[in-house]
Amino acid sequence: MLRTHTCGQLTKKNAGQTVELAGWVHSRRDHGGLIFIDLRDHYGLTQLTFDPKISAEALAEADKLRNEWVIKIKGKVAPRPDDMINKKLPTGEVEIECESIEILSKSKTPPFELNEENSDEANEPLR
Repeated sequence: MLRTHTCGQLTKKNAGQTVELAGWVHSRRDHGGLIFIDLRDHYGLTQLTFDPKISAEALAEADKLRNEWVIKIKGKVAPRPDDMINKKLPTGEVEIECESIEILSKSKTPPFELNEENSDEANEPLR
């Protein structure tokens, strides 16, 4: 099985469940010891957390990730702290604490951002 849920499905009701997700790396943030990935599929976005206390191996693999790479992860759904909830996303109340990661496909870095919020920044000749 490739995944148990889509990236737009998980809510606080799923807290504590072990899930598998697959999709594209939408964005990556390294906070010095913790890495956060927004994983995207056709259904939405879900935040992934890579913590050495949970899996040093998964954190080492996540350190290699770049935008638009395709990955599959396994981890536990955890509620986000109240001050960290992203009300713009249906999945903004939770994050996945990743236990394992598999890189399914690497991608060259696109010449411009593919996400919708930055799509106006690329000029027409570049597109």
